[in-house]
Amino acid sequence: MQLPVTMKAMVLEEPKQSLVFKTVPLPVPLPQQVLIKVIACGVCRTDLHIIDGELTQPKLPLIPGHEIVGIVALTGNSVMNLKEGDLVGVPWLGYTCGTCKYCLNEQENLCDNAGFTGYTIDGGYAEYTVTNEKYCFQLSAMYGNASGAPLLCAGLIGYRSYSMINKNAINIGIYGFGASAHILIQVAISQGKKIFAFTRDGDKDAQKFALKLGAVWAGNSSQLPPEKLDAAIIFAPVGSLVPKALQAVDKGGIVVCGGIHMSDIPSFPYHILWEERTICSVANLTRNDGKAFLKIAPEIPVTTEINTYHLSKANEAINDLRNGNIHGAAVLVMS
Repeated sequence: MQLPVTMKAMVLEEPKQSLVFKTVPLPVPLPQQVLIKVIACGVCRTDLHIIDGELTQPKLPLIPGHEIVGIVALTGNSVMNLKEGDLVGVPWLGYTCGTCKYCLNEQENLCDNAGFTGYTIDGGYAEYTVTNEKYCFQLSAMYGNASGAPLLCAGLIGYRSYSMINKNAINIGIYGFGASAHILIQVAISQGKKIFAFTRDGDKDAQKFALKLGAVWAGNSSQLPPEKLDAAIIFAPVGSLVPKALQAVDKGGIVVCGGIHMSDIPSFPYHILWEERTICSVANLTRNDGKAFLKIAPEIPVTTEINTYHLSKANEAINDLRNGNIHGAAVLVMS
């Protein structure tokens, strides 16, 4: 593959400012890294939290983006398992130390020294990116396009959130019916679950979308569902949904908070937590999560509903996500 000297990228120079479309040097892979020619990169709510300054420790200047689908264009001289031409996906987790107590306890998602794609490591809002080969996933050919991008975060974090739920749970509520939810519902229904979808109050389009994908009920987040839930997953970054979800889950149920950032959770009466209800959060992902999800995704098969934007239109995509104008997922494409 003939490589250029420079590339186009969308760059965050300061938080709370628009991204800048500019020409930057082509990155050079280190010995354990691969250079990837980006096909597409999803626009995630985490990107919005970074750009808006709600996640406060980004590398600056920064190329955001951590839902990357691309082709290996060049390998570092120590790369063992990938070769030029391989189709790969790059997720949020971009590095772990392998030596801290979390890594040694198979909890690499909590690594004390982790690096994150599109946050502390330059990401995929660009024509090319570099990443450590150990943090890439080889993809099925069916996902070698824009439709595969949302799997790399929306899909993975949804799957990890889902894995926190008791396998015997049947009635599952999903609060916030966006990119993660529209992927997860396909996995859950394939395993015989009943999905109750909660959206912003009055968002009839999102409710229709959820019903079209197989939800047994869709309504406003301020409502209680028609049946008690065995578990609930909250993808919307709205802390006030936690007590609402606790009221909706049955005894012994769990409320999983699936986002990296959430507004403050208001106080609530103890009786809605009592009877062994549980609240937990989900942090990042492990590579085993990725391997498990990306193995079953083509078997179901998981499909995605996407809204595509040219790389140079990333600010437009971000604003559409911020304003709730995306049903499914937003994806940047390079050509």
